[in-house]
Amino acid sequence: MPQSVPSEFSSGYPRRCLHCQARPLSICAALDAPELSAWEKLGPETHFAAKDALFSEDEKARHVFNLTQGVARLYKILPDGRRHIVGFGLPGDFLGASVSDRYHFSADAITPIIACRFPKDKFQRFIESKPSILRRMNEFDVRELHLARNQMLLLGSHSAEQRIALFLIGWRDRLARFGEIPETLPLPMKRRDIADYLGMTIETASRTLRRLERKKIILNVPKGVRLLNAARVEDLAWAR
Repeated sequence: MPQSVPSEFSSGYPRRCLHCQARPLSICAALDAPELSAWEKLGPETHFAAKDALFSEDEKARHVFNLTQGVARLYKILPDGRRHIVGFGLPGDFLGASVSDRYHFSADAITPIIACRFPKDKFQRFIESKPSILRRMNEFDVRELHLARNQMLLLGSHSAEQRIALFLIGWRDRLARFGEIPETLPLPMKRRDIADYLGMTIETASRTLRRLERKKIILNVPKGVRLLNAARVEDLAWAR
């Protein structure tokens, strides 16, 4: 059955935003109908194929991106040329909104991505007079600090098993924002990406996942992991 449009939104309501499943998770959830209509016009929908770059580190920051579908890989290039993954972007995440005039990291598409792309100067002028969206952005800043703290915890963990467990629990909790968690956690990123994010070699990451499977804690499946015993994964993640 077609979704009815509330009467206060019947005239000029932004149709794309109306059907966007990521909107409740993003900063645009704070906007009312007229603001949302202006928001939709400001940020056209942009599509990226898997492996496409959204932007590159140190590139002039001309746009900010609101992910609505797909998964992005966020990374920095270290002075010795090695790549270090700093995170994974999911629908609802806002990328490139730093006050700096250059991007602090690179972002590319792990899966096909749909994003609203906003010219940065127009975006900044738009939000300056919107206290509700500024508050929402502050909430996002707090969440990003939490994710950064979690990665520091990951990299400081003593064992490979604990790092893998912390990653799986953290990924599960992020997916929980979208509703019911599926029996199998989808892992669209490659094992090499997970290893890079956790500060270990791909051999160590693969060996650790197989060891947890032998212990019947998880089951490795194509493009995902099934948590056979979530309580044991959590115990392992937070073990001292």
